Amino acid sequence: MIDSKPTTDGQARPTAQTPAATQMRAIVQDIYGEPDAVLRPQDIAKPVVKDGEVLVRVHAASVHVGDVILLRGLPYFLRMATGLRKPKHRVPGTDVAGTVEAVGKDVTQLRLGDEVFGWCVGAFAEYACAGADHFVPKPANLTFEQAAAVGVSASTALQLLRDQGKVQPGQKVLINGASGGVGTFAVQIAKAFGAEVTAVCSTRNVDMIRSIGADHVIDYTKEDFTQSKERYDFILDNVGNHSLSATRHALTPPGSCSPTAVVMRTVAGSAPWGASSRCSCPRCSRVSNCARPSSFRTERTWSS
Repeated sequence: MIDSKPTTDGQARPTAQTPAATQMRAIVQDIYGEPDAVLRPQDIAKPVVKDGEVLVRVHAASVHVGDVILLRGLPYFLRMATGLRKPKHRVPGTDVAGTVEAVGKDVTQLRLGDEVFGWCVGAFAEYACAGADHFVPKPANLTFEQAAAVGVSASTALQLLRDQGKVQPGQKVLINGASGGVGTFAVQIAKAFGAEVTAVCSTRNVDMIRSIGADHVIDYTKEDFTQSKERYDFILDNVGNHSLSATRHALTPPGSCSPTAVVMRTVAGSAPWGASSRCSCPRCSRVSNCARPSSFRTERTWSS
């Protein structure tokens, strides 16, 4: 018999009185550091579903750059949001896919047994619990592993292209850092919007990027897109390896740029996501106000 007592981070610690049925296996983190040094498996209290929430039995969870930043607690200013001396949330992970195990009061869109994907706090466990609007039905043609990889990366790409860039058919879009998590989704979403897509990546990823639909591929080891005569209506910069003035040079007069690399580093510590960042350069009025999706409802629109 194991018992659990509440702690300041809202998650229970096991003691010797709780029935095993209320326990689950999870990956936990009690200090900041490198993954190999701070992550360990442990039996902890299974989440209890509340009004408006859904309990999901996790079939797959993915890892993105924000998870790594949270594990390390770097840069240090992020700890103002994530916990000064140790993480506020013991169980890391946000992107998840699984089966609905229980629903709280007033939940009408999801039922027991539904296959869903979305985001939560504490995805690296057997069970995860979050508001019902954090999950959407999993398309039948996606595996749990594929659906779990959508999460933060895809919703970031969607919002930046649709809401920030307002990409339209026929526009020229450049994706810098096209082979990463956000970049691979951005290439496909921009193509779905009817844009002419130029993707920037390394030599080893050129063929892969062509295979997902890029019209033009620039190998950054051989060519610098900021030195080209080509101009773009929208640039999604996932790398931040050029100055803003150099990037502006590659834009059409009304064009705009979303510096995703800066934004991801700034808000990666927010859980749930809800921060925003505006470029502070007074001369760069064409850099978009970039924000993380405030909820996974963005993904509901894309997948419907």
